[in-house]
Amino acid sequence: MPALPERMQSGSPYPLGATCDGMGTNFAVFSAHAERIELCLFDPSGKREIARYDLPECTDEVWHGYLPRVRGGALYGFRAHGPYLPEEGHRFNPNKLLLDPYARLLHGQVRWSDALHGYRVSSPREDLSFDRRDSAAAMPKAVVVDEPMHWRRGTNRPHTPWNQTVIYETHLKGFTRTLKRIRPHERGTFIALADPYVIDYLVKLGVTAVELLPVHAFLQDRRLAELKLRNYWGYNTMAFFAPEPSYLAEGTLSEIRAAVQALHAAGIEVILDVVYNHTCEGSEMGTTMMFRGLDNKSYYRLMPDNPRYCINDTGTGNTVNTAHPRVLQLVMDSLRYWTQTFHIDGFRFDLGVSLGREEHGFDPNSGLFDAMRQDPVLASVKLISEPWDIGPGGYQLGNHPPGFGEWNGKFRDDVRRFWKGDSGMRGALAGRLQASGDLFDHQRRKPWASVNFITAHDGFTLEDLVSYNDKHNDANGEDNRDGGNDNESFNHGVEGPSDDPAIVEVRDRVKRALLSTLFFSNGTPMLLGGDEFGRTQNGNNNAYCQDNELSWFDWKLAATDRSGELTDFVARLVRLRAQHPTLRSPIFLRGDVEVIPGIREVTWFDESGAEMTLDTWGYTEGRLLAVRRALPHGEKRADITLLLINGTPDAHLFRLPEPAAAWRIRSDSAKPTAGDIPWQDTSVEVQGHSVMLLATMIRKEPA
Repeated sequence: MPALPERMQSGSPYPLGATCDGMGTNFAVFSAHAERIELCLFDPSGKREIARYDLPECTDEVWHGYLPRVRGGALYGFRAHGPYLPEEGHRFNPNKLLLDPYARLLHGQVRWSDALHGYRVSSPREDLSFDRRDSAAAMPKAVVVDEPMHWRRGTNRPHTPWNQTVIYETHLKGFTRTLKRIRPHERGTFIALADPYVIDYLVKLGVTAVELLPVHAFLQDRRLAELKLRNYWGYNTMAFFAPEPSYLAEGTLSEIRAAVQALHAAGIEVILDVVYNHTCEGSEMGTTMMFRGLDNKSYYRLMPDNPRYCINDTGTGNTVNTAHPRVLQLVMDSLRYWTQTFHIDGFRFDLGVSLGREEHGFDPNSGLFDAMRQDPVLASVKLISEPWDIGPGGYQLGNHPPGFGEWNGKFRDDVRRFWKGDSGMRGALAGRLQASGDLFDHQRRKPWASVNFITAHDGFTLEDLVSYNDKHNDANGEDNRDGGNDNESFNHGVEGPSDDPAIVEVRDRVKRALLSTLFFSNGTPMLLGGDEFGRTQNGNNNAYCQDNELSWFDWKLAATDRSGELTDFVARLVRLRAQHPTLRSPIFLRGDVEVIPGIREVTWFDESGAEMTLDTWGYTEGRLLAVRRALPHGEKRADITLLLINGTPDAHLFRLPEPAAAWRIRSDSAKPTAGDIPWQDTSVEVQGHSVMLLATMIRKEPA
């Protein structure tokens, strides 16, 4: 680094963060309550502080300054001076080096030390005390980024319509960590995601979007480190703009761009799971690494009657105060950055209810939701909320504003209960098959708003769902207390793996029935990565800290004949969904419109071919159901599908409803390798624990 000037120039309060112009760098950081903020520069190793400057100006609560001769690659952090009055919500401590909330890249990792806390950990007064140890040696440093992001000509976003979207949820590292064809240092990184083999696999499966678990830089928790475990999932964000350093094989941001470009070229969108509801600093007893030291009272929601304490609607110790305009700006700037710089196609918001909380509680018209909905940059991307948190009134499924998709936990639970054999689930299943109109058919929302899933990263895999009655989380070091207890799973007679052919067969059949239900339901399907070949976590339903073979994809398993058959079956389900508009209807089908004479857009039948009545819907032991769906296909034809569902263990004969049609059996989950079969009979036998799809095309008027 060239010789540095003695003082900073005044610079500009916008943009926030470190902005390099080639000649120097402008630094700007928000703090409403700081009395002074220092910029600290470090040598290339990040171990030695080489210069310290006061940011010379504060404009509209943004501290800023320009430093000539500081260019890309420079390492820096902040120190904030102000009152240390925890009882009033202030926790300034200039002995603590702080990350820039707008840092684009990080250098180094957290080295756990009590010095990371703003208070003396051993003090009897705990967080009311003041710690004078310098934390710089234990902190990662922010990197000034001056890396151009040029996109190849002709690399356009896929812009897949919502009703044609099929989401594949996976973990960036775990997806490719064991792939031998990829160079060892690239496995589990963005470079591996761009590998032709990986992309070809996704294309053959037919998915249209990859949803990645958090890729923002995150903290390796101290408790997990002491247990010799690791934060694998990444839901403990340290920086909203910087990628997790371990996901960059060469340490450059261009690796992200290259992966997105490769996926886009294959027609696959990229959705990021983002965590804006909390940070890695934890509760008031947690660390001081960024927000807490810069302006605890602005960045976090605090107890109104005792601001010493954080509001904990997230279950992680703190809740980001997205009702504050500068914090709202931080989130919006982060979303726009990932959208514009890396061409990200969508975002899934962890604990999305927390993002919509105002002083009076959850508000679908909260400031942040309003900002997202009107933003021209975000208008072209998909927005998906996890519609719950642990705060008051925290379950808000179906109550998010128009424009958002929502993870449909009721779809997961109701479908699991039906196939587990619970009584009284036939009506609930019908609602879930139709995009949960009871939850989403309002405010002109569309069926795609229901993001349907059977399994996700949090909980059992599909293989474990049919193999375990109980969770087995002992490896997590919490005496099996962590993770959900109500999994709606069924092991079919043996807890865990079984060599009994009858048990293996019924488990495989139920898996195929569950997958068929997912892909033949209106709404947006989301497949958990690895479910297509039987990935297992050995009964662990909370593998957040298992950064090892338990969570990583076992590609040897994927290559077996049994797993390959399941993968081929899933790919066939995806193709059928694409071929039949009735399986991905762009509108809610209410059954009040005749598509052709005698055939309404949706009609429900029992196994006798008779329409369902109040009495048959009320029969709690009913586990047989048929649904006929119809939609116009061009000007003169209609696409008609008939879904036959047998939730019992025994085969049953279904009489096909009138009018008679030239049906074809397009899928039979009991016979996964069977092809397309013409069917002229008036009835068909459906095996136990199975789903059958028939289809026909009928002219709307005589030729």
